[in-house]
Amino acid sequence: MTDILLRFQGNEAAATARAPLFIACFVLLFCLIGVPLALASDDDDDDEDSGPRTLLQISQAAIGKQVRDHQFVGIDGKKIHLADYAGKPLVISLIYTSCYNTCPQITQSLARGVDVANEALGEDRFNVVTIGFDAEFDKPPIMRSYQRQQDIDFDNWKFLSTNVETVWRLSDDIGFSFAPSAQGFDHLTQTTILDGKGKVFTHVYGDDFPIPQLVEPLKSLALGDGSWKGIKGALTSILDNVRIACTVYDPQRDAYKFDYSLFIGMLIGFICIAGTVAFALREVYLSRKRRRLADGASNNSPPDDKTVVDAGG
Repeated sequence: MTDILLRFQGNEAAATARAPLFIACFVLLFCLIGVPLALASDDDDDDEDSGPRTLLQISQAAIGKQVRDHQFVGIDGKKIHLADYAGKPLVISLIYTSCYNTCPQITQSLARGVDVANEALGEDRFNVVTIGFDAEFDKPPIMRSYQRQQDIDFDNWKFLSTNVETVWRLSDDIGFSFAPSAQGFDHLTQTTILDGKGKVFTHVYGDDFPIPQLVEPLKSLALGDGSWKGIKGALTSILDNVRIACTVYDPQRDAYKFDYSLFIGMLIGFICIAGTVAFALREVYLSRKRRRLADGASNNSPPDDKTVVDAGG
């Protein structure tokens, strides 16, 4: 019995002595296997994150790019070219009508922005097109049905269809990315704004974007229109620009309003400048008038006696 106890105590002591060695081996095994696996997992996460960043980079790289003159078909069957919208900013929204969630949300968010922009800027200052990029399905009757479902009724907003080749070319021009998926399509939630010359001015991202993200670029483009429109047209343009410049976003009403304080400040500044110029012109006029009177008085004065005597001698 004593021998058994001694052997047990000896084995226990040996096990205790070997415990640090087992722990060291476990730590080494974790460093050789566990850490590389964790790093591989992090690399996978980085690869997943790099996808959206790459799509965003493609989208941003299109800013400033000239968009080609693509051809489309309206819901009435008439052909429409992008060149038809030249001279005014153009908002382009690409959707596919069989989408049941994201695309309708994009359209409704855009509708809220367009409604506010029309009120703030005037619906004759810009145009909007919604294009179905599922070209095999999004034909004019389908686009007409989609417009009715979304309850869109703006004179400056059209719903268009086109072919597969045009969809790809347009997507390349504006940096829009999409790919087929099990649910339909995966695509960037992007709304594009072109300037009056057909160049990509900016993008608005998201399916529920704040209204100023759409209106402010349109406002900037509207104020930057310096084309000559004749005397009457120029006066109208100046008044429109003053109205637009004095239009500010009111977050409480989620709408734009005319800020009278800005207008009054501009008016006071104009009056001060005009008054200063008028005063300066008046002083110049009076100075020249006094000089002419002085010169006339000296020319008309009679000669003195010395001059008469000398002339007679």
